[in-house]
Amino acid sequence: MPLNQRTDQQWQRWGLLRQFKLTMIRLLRLKSTPDAVARGVALGVFVGFTPFFGFHILIAVVLAFLFRQNKIAAFAGVWITNPLSAPFIYGLEYEVGRMLLGMPHIGFVNFRHNITWEMARQIGTPLFLGSLVLGVPIALISYALTVRLLPGLRQYRIPRWPRRLRRLLPVRGHHDRDELP
Repeated sequence: MPLNQRTDQQWQRWGLLRQFKLTMIRLLRLKSTPDAVARGVALGVFVGFTPFFGFHILIAVVLAFLFRQNKIAAFAGVWITNPLSAPFIYGLEYEVGRMLLGMPHIGFVNFRHNITWEMARQIGTPLFLGSLVLGVPIALISYALTVRLLPGLRQYRIPRWPRRLRRLLPVRGHHDRDELP
């Protein structure tokens, strides 16, 4: 397998990383002030910490629209809970909420049975409380970091994603394009 084809296949496997990079590029290229971008990011981070699995982006964009915040920045802030970080974030939220409520551990044995409303309450209540307790300070920290770091990051040039060999080779005519590998 040629080196360029292998490199191209490696980057195709990193679709999540590529989407994150594109979202960050959009965030850095926003024409808004650092304060406006930071408010949108903080809103998105807070929404990302809520236990509404699968609805974070929709909730963040709707709230950004209602509060007249930056929608792209809110979209980017939601990425704090991605498939790699979500288990750790939700586990920590559950534990914090459980400890604040003084609830005992549920244990993994109970998950073999059908999920009941009581079990959903035992999981959902501490998870929701933990998301509020952790989401507010993390959103405030993300606001402060974004306001502080955004002006410097806007000066940084982000390198292009690797391109396919076909796009890199000069094309002399239309008939030569079909003969390329």
